[in-house]
Amino acid sequence: MPMPSSFIENLTSPLSDAQKRIIHPYFNSLLLPPSSFSPPFMAIPPQIFPPRKRRPSAASFISPKLTEPDLLHSLLHLTHEISSLKPIQFLLKRNSYSIIRKTNLLSVLFEELIRTSIPLSSQSLILCFEEMYIVLQRIKTLIEDCSNGSKMAMLMQNESIADSFHKLTADLSTLLDIFPVTELELSDDVRELVILIRKQCIESKPFVDLKDNELRHAVVTMLDRIKREIVPNHLKLVDIFERLEIRDSSSCRAEIESLEEEIQNRNDEQSKSELVALIGLVRYAKCVLFGASTASSSSSSSDDDAKRRKQPSDVAVPADFRCPITLDLMRDPVVVATGQTYDRESIQLWLESGHNTCPKTGQTLAHTDLIPNRALQNLIAMWCREQKILFETVGSNDKPHGVIINKAALEATRMTASFLVNKLSLSPSMEAANAVVYELRVLAKTDSDSRACIAEAGAIPLLISYLSFNVGSQNPDLQVNAVTTILNLSILEANKTRIMETDGAINGVIEVLRSGATWEAKANAAATIFSLSGIHSYRRRLGRKTRVTRGLIDLARCGPTGARRDALVAILTLAADRETVARLVEAGVVEMTAEVMDGLPEEAVTILEMVVKRGGLMAVAAAFSSIKKLAVILREGSDRARESAAATLATMCRKGGSDIVADLASLPGIERVIWELMAIGTVRGKRKAATLLRILRRWAAGLDSAGLTEGFSTALTSSTTMVSTQ
Repeated sequence: MPMPSSFIENLTSPLSDAQKRIIHPYFNSLLLPPSSFSPPFMAIPPQIFPPRKRRPSAASFISPKLTEPDLLHSLLHLTHEISSLKPIQFLLKRNSYSIIRKTNLLSVLFEELIRTSIPLSSQSLILCFEEMYIVLQRIKTLIEDCSNGSKMAMLMQNESIADSFHKLTADLSTLLDIFPVTELELSDDVRELVILIRKQCIESKPFVDLKDNELRHAVVTMLDRIKREIVPNHLKLVDIFERLEIRDSSSCRAEIESLEEEIQNRNDEQSKSELVALIGLVRYAKCVLFGASTASSSSSSSDDDAKRRKQPSDVAVPADFRCPITLDLMRDPVVVATGQTYDRESIQLWLESGHNTCPKTGQTLAHTDLIPNRALQNLIAMWCREQKILFETVGSNDKPHGVIINKAALEATRMTASFLVNKLSLSPSMEAANAVVYELRVLAKTDSDSRACIAEAGAIPLLISYLSFNVGSQNPDLQVNAVTTILNLSILEANKTRIMETDGAINGVIEVLRSGATWEAKANAAATIFSLSGIHSYRRRLGRKTRVTRGLIDLARCGPTGARRDALVAILTLAADRETVARLVEAGVVEMTAEVMDGLPEEAVTILEMVVKRGGLMAVAAAFSSIKKLAVILREGSDRARESAAATLATMCRKGGSDIVADLASLPGIERVIWELMAIGTVRGKRKAATLLRILRRWAAGLDSAGLTEGFSTALTSSTTMVSTQ
């Protein structure tokens, strides 16, 4: 922040240019002509900032323009805050202890000035104290950052952090050099104390503990050996983590989280890649040194994770962040030829199903290229971090945080997966197996390389054995962890094939879907069906299985909200295949959408739209009783729901004939509702509303009064009979 040019003119002691630059990070600007200066801004009190682990840059600190008493009290309060901080225990202990002690001594000076009400006579003294406030803020932030951040990352930067401590001490020394200690009426003790602090600051030198350097060398050497596919020496691994004070599974999890946050604050790909390698090392050590989490600790950590991380279904997702097809939070938004944005996986399914139009606008696509919408993806990622929602991109080429993973990280992941799979094969009990499967579940959630390594290690056949009804009745957590691990593995394209081709895998997932011990297990089984349906041939294969369609429909009817959403999304994906739609209609999908339409209108109407479009007269006849509910959605629903309702009614009117049109026309105020949608609806909603209005007008004019076709009448009778016998 530029400061007034009077700062230079009012100094009581001459300063060199070097000293001027130390006093203020922006001192270069002070050497510009007076016209280039802007007035200083009021400092924001530090207490209004939320807690943070990453230290801000020097530009984040600005000089406080406070009255003299307020400035002194702020300095005293700040020195007390720093003095109350504990020195860093595991690294840079001497550096942090030294600067905390000097700050503590400075508090005596401010106490003296406040107690005696000594006036701050010169502008230069006030500016000196303002700059001291900035330096003290930086000291406090650096210590907090080192204490709360990643230990591994700090170890890798121990020399640069030690240099930061030294530079802050040098800045403090410069300010004490220009402090007019002889001009103020200080007591002799305080005057001598200030001189002592100044002397100590001047004599301070950069210090890096040799033991810290040795520890860093040990970590670098171990990563190099891992890169060469050499399994780490157990005793050396124990020594490294003991010296870093990472002594159990929970501290490993905390370290991994800190490293992931550190990645978010790095700009260059090389440093991000190195941090990913450290994460791989910590994950490996967590499993090898401290064992897989016990069943109780896994449940506890799951609860803790639930407190920290929300699911998108737990919060109101902004409409712009939701895919228009699935209505879910987009992970990989892409733009199609019409300029509309969809989630990549959803729009690819749409295109693979033979469509050449934009789902939202209905326009024919000039090409099928999908352009990544990076700006929107970054906004979604930022929103997820604010909401504490885990945001992970999906796809075979995705890496964590956009990092190209390095060889050491890959080999560490492979070693971890092999260790866990081998341990699972030897697990003597369900409790022991549950602990290992939980670790596999966590590892499979991290990135595509972890999913590949777990599958390559042979985990899928072992996991299938824990999907049975007997396992669920004896150990529900084990069944949940097993099916969720398979779900996480299925995100990787290659693993979809592995799962589909493994004997008993699909039947195991279906068994969990139909008779899982918990709603969570059933919901994750439905999500697995959705994931596997991403490949067209597997979508048709799954759609042919009656147990799949009926299981999804039953879950959508009876499950809690989150589970119902998972089931509905899977149904929507399967409905992209025309043959599967007929099976869904037979299984009662239309009646199910009517039942859930009040609670989940967008999802229900979207499915109904696709079913009546692809399901023929049988689907239209089955949906006949839903006309009134669709009209309510048309009047009161969200933009997306109203659009789908209009499209569904238009399809039903075109296929069903005059009886459906007459039933719709008999609803009070329906034309006014359609006119409103034409005025304020989405582009596609307006078009569908115009189609509806045109159908109603032609029917009222007697232009389409031929009545129901024989096929529709037969279908309606058949549908009514089928419903009555269920």
